[in-house]
Amino acid sequence: MPLFDVYPLYNVTPVSGKGAYVYDDNGTEYLDLYGGHAVISIGHAHPNYTKAITEQVNKLGFYSNAIQNPLQVELANKIEMLSGCKGYNLFLCNSGAEANENALKVASFKTGKERVVAFKNGFHGRTSAAVAATDNKNIIAPINAQQKVTILELNDISGVKAELEKGDVCAVIIEFIQGVGGLDQATANFYQQVFALCKANNTMFIADEVQSGYGRSGKFFAFQHYNVTPDIISIAKGMGNGFPIGGILLHPDIEAKYGMLGTTFGGNHLACAAGLSVLNTIEDEALMDNVNEVSEYFISEAKTIPQIKNIKGRGLMLGLEFDFEVGELRKQLIYNHHIFTGGASNKKLLRILPPLNITKAQIDVFFKALKQVL
Repeated sequence: MPLFDVYPLYNVTPVSGKGAYVYDDNGTEYLDLYGGHAVISIGHAHPNYTKAITEQVNKLGFYSNAIQNPLQVELANKIEMLSGCKGYNLFLCNSGAEANENALKVASFKTGKERVVAFKNGFHGRTSAAVAATDNKNIIAPINAQQKVTILELNDISGVKAELEKGDVCAVIIEFIQGVGGLDQATANFYQQVFALCKANNTMFIADEVQSGYGRSGKFFAFQHYNVTPDIISIAKGMGNGFPIGGILLHPDIEAKYGMLGTTFGGNHLACAAGLSVLNTIEDEALMDNVNEVSEYFISEAKTIPQIKNIKGRGLMLGLEFDFEVGELRKQLIYNHHIFTGGASNKKLLRILPPLNITKAQIDVFFKALKQVL
């Protein structure tokens, strides 16, 4: 049976990984500065990660959410401690799209409203409401387009005000650092005004931290660079270092009811074991400190390359913008220099999303190769 052909593929077949490297079926070593869309947070095959999953699967891999699972409680408490999001509640699911789907559903439940405000170049997932809130008509099917979503420009505070004052908006959903869209950020004043407008108009403020969360921005969450308090925070990619896990953090003002949300696989024992290993490693290895240190070094090196026209993002969620499309550059980095990087909807942007424990020496390897290609 052939695979449904929806992915353009590079001719590379990774079979193993270690730290910031993957190895293909020919034994070739690749420096991974993309981590499968920011998923690999603590490095491939980190010993804490492999040990936690191995020990847990040898005991119990899965049971439904109809029983007690102390690992979920432990994971929730660890997130609260490291993130500083005191008093929030955790609902666990399996992916970023599912996290945003549940976030929007809760917002609609709690406000009694049905329209969503999202932003140009935003990406929130490929499922029903999440994809409708994504600014890409090519991936929105007619069944998704029935959702009531208004897409505004980033920093258009008058537009946000006008839409919220119509009284039918259940949620404003925003990435504080856009991922797929190309690492754009709004101003601090914009975020703070949106937050205030949401409070004034009975609208939920959703921070999509699927890609920017878990220390990638230099703080645990990207919204923490600003003086705002989201009602709901969605998380996923770096959460399990490759094991499928996602979730939403819900402000203590949001009351739960039985049956309001649900999932079969979300928060299973293996997922929680993976999630705990990531959090413990971030803490024990002071990875957020490393993010900030390596980010500063990366940006200083990037500024020395004249072909780079703009450096975007924060922490280890970075973009290098050129005055030409980077598709061919990425191919040369992969095939000639054995380095994985990422693209974006902005075709002139090279996206860098390495493990949070990447080293300056590994960054040097990248810049040496980049200069040769340029």
